[in-house]
Amino acid sequence: MPLWAGRFSKETDKITNDFNSSLGTDKRMYREDIEGSIAHAAMLAAAGIISIDDKNAITAALNGILSELEAGTLAIPDTYEDIHSFVEGELTKRAGDAGKRLHTARSRNDQVAADIRLYLRRRCVEITGLLENLRKVLNNLSTKYANTVLPGYTHLQRAQPITLDKYCGAYSEMFLRDIDRISDGLKRMNYCPLGSGALAGVTYPVDRQMTAELLGFDGICENTLDAVSDRDFCLELLSALSIIMVHLSRFSEEIILWCSSEFKFIELDDAFSTGSSIMPQKKNPDIAELVRGKSGRVFGSLMTLLTVMKGLPLAYNKDMQEDKDAVFGAFDTVEACLTAFIPMLETIKISSGNMRKASAEGFINATDCADYLTKKGVPFRDAYKITGGLVAICMEKGLTLETLPIEEYKKASGYFAEDVYEAVKLENCVKARIR
Repeated sequence: MPLWAGRFSKETDKITNDFNSSLGTDKRMYREDIEGSIAHAAMLAAAGIISIDDKNAITAALNGILSELEAGTLAIPDTYEDIHSFVEGELTKRAGDAGKRLHTARSRNDQVAADIRLYLRRRCVEITGLLENLRKVLNNLSTKYANTVLPGYTHLQRAQPITLDKYCGAYSEMFLRDIDRISDGLKRMNYCPLGSGALAGVTYPVDRQMTAELLGFDGICENTLDAVSDRDFCLELLSALSIIMVHLSRFSEEIILWCSSEFKFIELDDAFSTGSSIMPQKKNPDIAELVRGKSGRVFGSLMTLLTVMKGLPLAYNKDMQEDKDAVFGAFDTVEACLTAFIPMLETIKISSGNMRKASAEGFINATDCADYLTKKGVPFRDAYKITGGLVAICMEKGLTLETLPIEEYKKASGYFAEDVYEAVKLENCVKARIR
């Protein structure tokens, strides 16, 4: 029987029950629902609203339910409307009238708002841990390949020489900002809505601060209307998750390019690649492609919840039940992508030789050649034009600026001397730049 059945004289249609049910989505919050209920019972007893004996009976029964759910010996039937009605129903079976007293001074509105905050707090810690592991892999690659020169690109055209540690460092900075964004959203989320009731507060002498402290919140939600209708924290976290997926998708795109025959900068480990059903030679970067593709799911979740929330009057509306599908799905997707991406990146083979060869053939030291002339007094625009002419000669003769004979340099400008080769050496070009 639904928790709200008292006012109704007719049973709801099965279609209504099925459509109204959120159990399939919110049953994953059973730990948080039980944790919140235990704290609520402790507060009710401390405030003299229920007896100590009732509190003890409730706590013992709830801990038993939790233990059995964790052990897999207790199933959650799909006949319940949501996880809250299941926990309360099971509690009442075990604790009798004491269990029926648990919901005193509480509504499902503030209960749901508390559960989702507790659940997302745990998921934020998990995602942050994965991002930190990813940054460790990037740091290891940076250390191992600190002197590996490769082309830096603009417009996907070879531009200037960089080292692999600078490249890895760029993505590491992105993921550090992602960690900061999640941490920042977590700070604003970590306030307790319990005690707000359905929307207007409760008539009992509750101690909201005690409940907040028991559950590890930083404080209470001050406005009860806002407490039960706020989903800004979901939107903030969805935004942070979307940006993580932007970064992972960009990284995936480069990995896909780099392991192609046209680049040959890296090779993916066999354990993190797939083949073709018809082409025996293929080695496909499926993980990177799937990460790139799954970014759309997370972006869609953000847009879904923005659309759900944009027209809702205060306070709670049933539309908000859609929040969990959106935000839980996004966390699941990001976690799955990071879990697959990290070992794929950790096991890649770097072809330093091919990176160095591409750097030399791409004339990405041309700016350094022009700078060489400028430092000897040639106006930069003249130096730019002279260097462009040398690049054309190199392309015609199949040479690079590092292998172009000194005679060709001197024909172009009397300012060139043997030291030009030190100036255009790729490793020196990298070292000369201010980091």
